[in-house]
Formats: sequence, structure tokens, C-alpha cells
Amino acid sequence: MSYKTIYHGSESIVEKPIFHYEGSNPNNDYGLGFYTTQDLEMAKEWADKDTKYGFVNKYSFDDRNLKILDLTNKEKYSVLNWISILLHFRQLSNRDKGLYSQELTFLEKYYLDVEDYDVVIGYRADDAYFTFPLMFLRGALTLEKLEEIYFLGNMGKQLVLISEKAFSRIKYLKVIEVDPLYHERYLRRISVASNEYFLLEQEEKYTKGTRLRDLMERSDD
Repeated sequence: MSYKTIYHGSESIVEKPIFHYEGSNPNNDYGLGFYTTQDLEMAKEWADKDTKYGFVNKYSFDDRNLKILDLTNKEKYSVLNWISILLHFRQLSNRDKGLYSQELTFLEKYYLDVEDYDVVIGYRADDAYFTFPLMFLRGALTLEKLEEIYFLGNMGKQLVLISEKAFSRIKYLKVIEVDPLYHERYLRRISVASNEYFLLEQEEKYTKGTRLRDLMERSDD
């Protein structure tokens, strides 16, 4: 690893990201952190997701000698590591917490504490794509299908600065104004995800494969 260019899509110009900024959302995919990507096109979509007039902030980032958790490394980590982190940080309904408490407890053994790292690299699971991990939690999606969605990486890869040390390594370069058309691209991506969810909901009722309950039963053997 070395110097790399990263982007942060936002409604605002962010020249100096602040560690544990007061307005940060602790319920993002990987908890508190500064969320960036190396994919400029993806950053433009994220910038325009709530407005047609967003910005992409461009930075140089020195990741040398930082402790990095790369969840996209399929030889080292599994989709279960990824989903356990998501379910740890994302807000679940009281219904899901109550009905699937045993499943959530089981998944905790795959949890990796992101606070032990300076940087987390992982797939994005915005509200549309977060429905797939929820389907798996509820037993409505097989592990095989979840892995297929995960390995394709259609959700977009993000690089998240977690530690104060990582924040000290970022250097602002410039801002890029984003064309309003990226708002439409983002909406199309959400629409595709929603359609995929609907189709999977119908198909997976009858699909043979490994459900979360199957994994739990095997661990009891």
C-alpha cells in the first residue's frame, strides 16, 4: 500500500475531515468514520443521492504503516464477517431484534472489531442493498445467493477512515461539482436493487441452499 487518491461524495465541501465529528452517524455500515471511495463515478452518485447539486471532494491519502481491514479480500474474510459488522452497526427494527435474537447472537462470532483498525475497506450497503443482509437474517435468502451478491460487488467499494491516525494522513486536493444527472443514476441503482429484492423474495422461497438456521444447527453438532 502507498499513496492513493480517494473521493468523498457530499452535499458540502469538506476540506478537513474531523475525527469523530459531532454530526457523524454511528449507524453507518462500519460505524463512525469518514467514508470515501476510489471510484470517482460512484462518489458522484453518492454526492447526488439526496440532491441534484452535490460535490466530490478529492484527497490524497497515505496509508503506509496503517492497520487495514480489507473485507473485500475473499481469501481472508467471508460474507459472514461483512454481514456481522453491518448488523452490529446498522439500526434494526425492534421486531427484527426480537424475532431473530438467536441469529444475531450466532453471527456475533464472525464480528471483527473495526476499532482495532485504522482503515476499513468494504462494500457499501445503503438502504436498498441492506435489504439483502436482512433477508439472510430472516431466513429468506440463502448463503449462496448472498455470497453471489457480495462477490459481484455491485454495491460499490468504500474506504473508511476509522482512527485519528488515519485522519491525519488525508490531504485535500480539490472539489469537483457534480452534474445533476448523477442523481438520476443513483435513483436507477436503487430501483435495480429494489427489483432484485422483489425477484429474490419470490425465487428464494423455493431455492435449495444454506439458510442461516442451517449454519446455526451445524455449529451445534
